[in-house]
Amino acid sequence: MGLCMVSLISAVFYWLNQNKTTAAETDGRYVVVLDAGHGGNDPGKVGVDGTLEKDINLSIVHKVKEYLEAADVTVLLTRETDEGLYQSSDTNKKRADMQARCRMIEDSQADLTVSIHQNSFHDEAVRGTQIFYYTGSEEGKQLTDSLQAALTSQMGEETMRVPKENREYYLLLHTSCPIVIVECGFLSNWEEAAKLKDESYQDQLAWGIHMGILRYLNKK
Repeated sequence: MGLCMVSLISAVFYWLNQNKTTAAETDGRYVVVLDAGHGGNDPGKVGVDGTLEKDINLSIVHKVKEYLEAADVTVLLTRETDEGLYQSSDTNKKRADMQARCRMIEDSQADLTVSIHQNSFHDEAVRGTQIFYYTGSEEGKQLTDSLQAALTSQMGEETMRVPKENREYYLLLHTSCPIVIVECGFLSNWEEAAKLKDESYQDQLAWGIHMGILRYLNKK
């Protein structure tokens, strides 16, 4: 059995176990899906210092999960380790991975989903955190506003870029629950890439993201 197949099977069993727990034990608690972008043979963006986006995404997701669970929120992860959600036989592994993530999100019936990513740009001076939501989605806009406010309070206004609507990102197009993509920073910027690798900086981001999620949920 190939490594990719083993990774996929591991991811599926992990997700099923999480959903089994959720169905039996949520007791009315909110359910949040956290998606660590990329993974497996897909590194995502590669930073100016060689840092891989997929690793930072996963680290931040685990920190957000810990904070949310401390607030009595049920948290599901699309991936728990460095794995891609595809089979070795898939001709288009990226598309298969994204389809699997969307199925997981839809099956979870979550109250919201936050997908964590890192950004990159040809101009090394560009930096900052930016949130994307589906064009015309009022719930997506409300979730974005809650996250923007919490992250601005936690990280400082100078670190935040203006949120944007988007109608092209696959996850935004193919999921029905309120969903946003949080691009935590630019790995193409030397200073920001160094910060994004730092555990304490990741922790600040995670705290802000979890506070934004709670702010949104408390308004429901």
